[in-house]
Amino acid sequence: MAHCYYHALSSVRKWGGVVDDYLPLHQWFDQSKAIFADPRHRALRHHAEGIFMLETLFGPTIVNADSRVVPVRLVGEQHVREDLGTIPSFADWGRLITPQDWMLRGHRLEEPMPLGTVETAAGGAFSGGLSSASGGASVVEI
Repeated sequence: MAHCYYHALSSVRKWGGVVDDYLPLHQWFDQSKAIFADPRHRALRHHAEGIFMLETLFGPTIVNADSRVVPVRLVGEQHVREDLGTIPSFADWGRLITPQDWMLRGHRLEEPMPLGTVETAAGGAFSGGLSSASGGASVVEI
């Protein structure tokens, strides 16, 4: 389904109530569209673990406008099945990620960074003052 509203309509057909009863749950699944505006966004929440996370965030049940108690997990399963046809695990998604060198790279920190210093993306550090270079890494002191 293309939009959370249509997932919510589907929930209304299944359990009664009104769209607003279900919309926040379906929106939670699709918030990852803010990061990836294509189907890859689903890797973040559209899986069995995401369904259990939904239940942790919203509680085990909701009460809809018709005073019907609806299990949140069932709403999550409905959303994922409507989008994917099945409920994968996160491991199913993870197996599709091709490891890159940067994912495997680690490095030993020879010296602990001083308090108040933050490492920058360029490999240096920032702490709010003057900068100096040391061994190719830039460090900024408070």
